[in-house]
Amino acid sequence: MRPFRPIVSNHHVLTVAGNFWPRRLDTERYPVESKLFETEPGVQVLVQSQRPPGKPHGDIVLVHGLEGSGESGYMRSLSQAGLEAGFAMHRFHMRTCGGTAHLCPTLYHAGLTSDLLAFLKSFDQPAYLVGFSLGGNVTLKLSGELGEDAGRFIAGTCAVSVPIDLAAGVKRLHRLDNLYYERRFLRRMCGRLIATGRYRKSDFRGIRSIFEIDDKITAPSFGFQGAAHYYATQSSNQFLHRIRVPTLVVQAQDDTFVPFEIFRIPVFDSNRHVTLLAPERGGHLGFISRDKPRFWVDEQVMGWMEKQVKSQKSKGKSQKCVNAEISLPPHF
Repeated sequence: MRPFRPIVSNHHVLTVAGNFWPRRLDTERYPVESKLFETEPGVQVLVQSQRPPGKPHGDIVLVHGLEGSGESGYMRSLSQAGLEAGFAMHRFHMRTCGGTAHLCPTLYHAGLTSDLLAFLKSFDQPAYLVGFSLGGNVTLKLSGELGEDAGRFIAGTCAVSVPIDLAAGVKRLHRLDNLYYERRFLRRMCGRLIATGRYRKSDFRGIRSIFEIDDKITAPSFGFQGAAHYYATQSSNQFLHRIRVPTLVVQAQDDTFVPFEIFRIPVFDSNRHVTLLAPERGGHLGFISRDKPRFWVDEQVMGWMEKQVKSQKSKGKSQKCVNAEISLPPHF
């Protein structure tokens, strides 16, 4: 894998650059098919799909981060990279996101895996998952929840800049140097919640942090006993040991939202299915390379995906040979 050489060294500049850097997505060569997918009675989520010419190598489902959507830069550039590599790309929206606030009776949360699983069950073969930030927690948690059965629906999983310990991530986000980011997230969260028609501005009076909005709004909406209980039960770190599908976690050591200490846990050494790629720089989703191609994480994810496809094809051929030998009539 090509080492990451950041365009700048400051993690805040990288984080901002990763968010605002222009990303190309060719919608003429690869037309977008937007569909509302019913995951359970009364709940519809948006999926934006694009396909390459001919038969795709496989399906890749992308899951956005906190207050993101299919139009987030990291979703667009990886979709482009995947299409050019011959994969069908599906930008999956968590409930109430992407303009669907009126189509769901409940909100989304960082551990809500049921919608994603329902979508995966619609495929004829296992798909690859890529989750960004909060979406990474969802993909890792789902892969671990399914355990030995994951291979029925998931061919492989990637997670980028992921808060595997939600409480630690929320605490880090509330630090003074992240004040701008937290306020931005709060404005977007409050605006989306108001758009559902179930909340008013007065419901958010006095809320100054992600923890407070989770404690007052998110946790009670799903029956959790406050934000602490929500974080403790929905963090993906407690599911990593159960993962049985190929998994790549890409995490910058200088991520301004996610303290790297939470990755210093035995599972990354003990679980052979999980690989941690941890460059020193990158900020939060800010992997803009000094060299071209600029979007380093897209290159790493797609390179890893293509290796998984080749490996699975090789295993399939080997299995066919074994089956052929078994089917030969015995010689007497």
